[in-house]
Amino acid sequence: MTISVRLNDEDTTLIQKYAELKGMSVSELVRQSVLERIEDEYDLKAYEKAMASFRANPVTYTLDEVEQELGLK
Repeated sequence: MTISVRLNDEDTTLIQKYAELKGMSVSELVRQSVLERIEDEYDLKAYEKAMASFRANPVTYTLDEVEQELGLK
């Protein structure tokens, strides 16, 4: 798939120089940046869901309790 993005000259120069600094192509920089952004948002949603669950039932376990429950001790 090909995706086109319209940029002004200043943004184009900035992105090209940054990609060069990182030793990658502009395409790879943009691809990596977008995928990282998606992953960050997914992680944030998972964190928010986990925290809501914990707040509703704030039970914690010690490392010893977890190891015993999993049969690791």
